[in-house]
Amino acid sequence: MEKLLERARKKELKITILGMGYIGLPTAIAFARAGFTVNGFDVNKKVIETLKGGHIHIVEPDLQEAFEEAINSGRLIPTDKLEKSDVFIISVPTPFKKEHEEKIADLSYVESGAREVATVLEENNLVILESTVPPMTTKFMTDILEKESKISREKFMTVHCPERVLPGRILYELEHNDRIIGAERREAGEYTKVIYDAMVKEGTCYITDDITAEMCKLVENTFRDVNIAFANELSVICDKLGIDVFELIKLANKHPRVNILTPGAGVGGHCLAVDPWFIVEKFPKEANVIREARLINDFKPRFIVNKVDEILKGDKSLTVGVLGLAYKPDIDDLRESPAMEIGEILRDKGYKVIACEPNVREKESHGFELYNFKEIIEKADYLVLAQGHKEFKENIEILKEKKVYDCLGILKKDV
Repeated sequence: MEKLLERARKKELKITILGMGYIGLPTAIAFARAGFTVNGFDVNKKVIETLKGGHIHIVEPDLQEAFEEAINSGRLIPTDKLEKSDVFIISVPTPFKKEHEEKIADLSYVESGAREVATVLEENNLVILESTVPPMTTKFMTDILEKESKISREKFMTVHCPERVLPGRILYELEHNDRIIGAERREAGEYTKVIYDAMVKEGTCYITDDITAEMCKLVENTFRDVNIAFANELSVICDKLGIDVFELIKLANKHPRVNILTPGAGVGGHCLAVDPWFIVEKFPKEANVIREARLINDFKPRFIVNKVDEILKGDKSLTVGVLGLAYKPDIDDLRESPAMEIGEILRDKGYKVIACEPNVREKESHGFELYNFKEIIEKADYLVLAQGHKEFKENIEILKEKKVYDCLGILKKDV
């Protein structure tokens, strides 16, 4: 073990990251910047070709420049061929799927990643699961690795080290946020800590057991989801009262111990809109507040559509423009986006729906025609401001002159 720790301190380890998506690619760049040799593996050949061509395939501030630095250093190597390595990091999606009206985790990507690693796994290798997962999934991954590789689980190491970053500043947070390392065996945790300490510049790496680490990530996101649900529920209540929810929250937050979040179009993305269901899945009788918060946030897009339909008096000859399809400001990630759902429900009701998403370069996405800001202002009869992208905030005065349903209270602020 001492030899492994020494190699880790000297950054002599080869790290392979499975999944070059929104988390895997920045993680690969961060480890390369820290001095490790990193193979960035993905089964999507188009993604690898794009990376080999010197370009990233996602929208994330400052990432292209950091990617070029990592590629030019020779320490980051995009590849679609999985090879032997000292460390494997599995960073793949974990969406949910519906089963008998219940939402449960789809672990097929984790299972596939583990099976891939098992084909090249060697004794003393470390396999890190970064994907957000229900409790007990790291043990599930270890079972697959042991069975498929025919190597006893005592002779390799597995840990769970969940990412905890904010889209829009992923690289910074990878290098500055605290990390939680969960390991069944203490030596695996210590080994992983040395590796992550090289990447994390200011944060602290804490070691715990694997199940606690799995729950920690779920609890972090669920805490935020519950808080947002309170704000969104207030927005529905205030609508019935005929008062301004944004003014109410602003005044309530004047209390020194009150900090209510701002309501929005709902909750989207691969984390907050998904992770709480993993707790509900495992504890259906106990997770009552968590389930209700999810249902409240899931309902918000339909509430907004009903309000817009009421305002427009059901006139289907009108064109509705949705401003922002991404689930967060200034990114291109459309996963579980409430803005997308708003557009889809309006379309299902019979309205012609167009959209403006400044961070998506295509002319069409998910059946929506995409226009730039100037074009959608001209073409739409009514606008739904669903996301607070920089471009929209810079044009507040123009929007104030239009008919807009402001999901975020942006038009009431001095931006």
